[in-house]
Amino acid sequence: MIRIALNRILQGIPVLFVVITVTFFLIRQAPGGPFDAERALPPEVIKNLEATYRLDAPVYQQYFDYLGNLLKGDFGPSFRYPGRSVTELIATGLPITLELAVYALAVALVLGLLAGLLAATRPRTLQDYLPMALAMTGICLPTFLLGPLLVLVFGIWFEWLPVSGWGYAPGDKILPSLTLGLAYAAVIARLSRGGLLEVLSQNYIRTARAKGLSTPTILFRHALPGGMAPVIAYLGPAIAGLLTGSFVVETIFQIPGLGRFYVQAAFNRDYTMIMGTTILLSALIVVLNIVADLVSIKLNPQLRQKHRHE
Repeated sequence: MIRIALNRILQGIPVLFVVITVTFFLIRQAPGGPFDAERALPPEVIKNLEATYRLDAPVYQQYFDYLGNLLKGDFGPSFRYPGRSVTELIATGLPITLELAVYALAVALVLGLLAGLLAATRPRTLQDYLPMALAMTGICLPTFLLGPLLVLVFGIWFEWLPVSGWGYAPGDKILPSLTLGLAYAAVIARLSRGGLLEVLSQNYIRTARAKGLSTPTILFRHALPGGMAPVIAYLGPAIAGLLTGSFVVETIFQIPGLGRFYVQAAFNRDYTMIMGTTILLSALIVVLNIVADLVSIKLNPQLRQKHRHE
């Protein structure tokens, strides 16, 4: 497992390097600059600002300077928030984004596994068709549409839940968590249904039934561990998607997480904030995919055997 983990890490390093390079040069090609404003600044002021942040140097020189600072763990200063570094802003917003992702993952797992379990126990019946139809609807419905719909129903029509904020009013974390988690619950429902149906058709399940074991025992003790393999393999990309998908949700519900900083940085051409957030999220995606691969290999004997021969 250690050898496999090191191999995956070595594969992830070039990916991060490409992400850093492409992002750096792409944002420099975007129209406008970090010091553009509705009220134009005098040319000499802009010149002094560019000299302070070394934006007057050639782009290739800025690139190598940024790589050198990055190797020291320095993401640079924020252009949007003078006097604050990108690291400070990330440290402010990241815990909230991670908390939202955890709640959304809990929603996705609970609802998705429950729907998949119900559908797999009675295939090709209404108990199967109804959850899967809802799951397909959840997959097709984007978060930027689902969020306002939930706000309209539960926040405005029924006035049951707050429609903005994070931790300021009772229940203000429910709608954002549902908005972000429901799409992944739909995918998990379909994956768990497929995995369970495959396991329930195996000979050892038939043997367990022949021995007179109860249905809950067969499901939770014998079928569920093997049937969850597709879900476990999906968790790495899912968690990465929850982190990046939170940007839209944080904007909709006015949550002061990392996503709002990123969106504001994009509008204001805050180069260093865009770079720092992109690098952090890319690294998290690489790490989470590595963890998902290792867990899948650990749980799947066939994959373990395959990697032993590689």
